Amino acid sequence: MMSSVAVIGDLDTVTGFRLGGVREGRIVNTKEEAEQALDELIENNFSIIIITDKIADEIREHIRKTLGSDIVPMIIEIPDKNGKSETDGDQMRALIKRVIGVDIK
Repeated sequence: MMSSVAVIGDLDTVTGFRLGGVREGRIVNTKEEAEQALDELIENNFSIIIITDKIADEIREHIRKTLGSDIVPMIIEIPDKNGKSETDGDQMRALIKRVIGVDIK
């Protein structure tokens, strides 16, 4: 299975990843655009979706409903140009729990 990567974020984030070689990027400005972008990328079988943490915070419930306990695609949250969001602390722990099914404390 070939791994494919996409990014969802603001103009600067998406542009930076495109310059770094990520071909698929979605610039979003609203919650609705972010949800639609995520749905399209999942439908197109992207295995890794990078999303800014602030956008992920806005659509957190949609991510949970859409992915459930599936491990693919892997959602990787990153800070945007303004830095970390307030809820950044437990992202890696949640990812590990989703992948291996065990909560690490």
